[in-house]
Amino acid sequence: MKASQLRDMSIEELKKEVLELKKALFNLRLQKAIGQLEKPHKLRETRKDLARALTVLRERERAEAAKEAR
Repeated sequence: MKASQLRDMSIEELKKEVLELKKALFNLRLQKAIGQLEKPHKLRETRKDLARALTVLRERERAEAAKEAR
């Protein structure tokens, strides 16, 4: 998922996406541990998507905190 797509989402949607990505990452790690991971690149891809989502979420939260501080 691209950062531009994530920036179009609301904060609630971003939180939901982060939760889904964390679950997906857990499942991929579990598959890797038991030797059933068919596409190893999905692990790295999911980690990066999660990092992007968390970054955009943090940007939004900091922007809102800055608005409230004014």
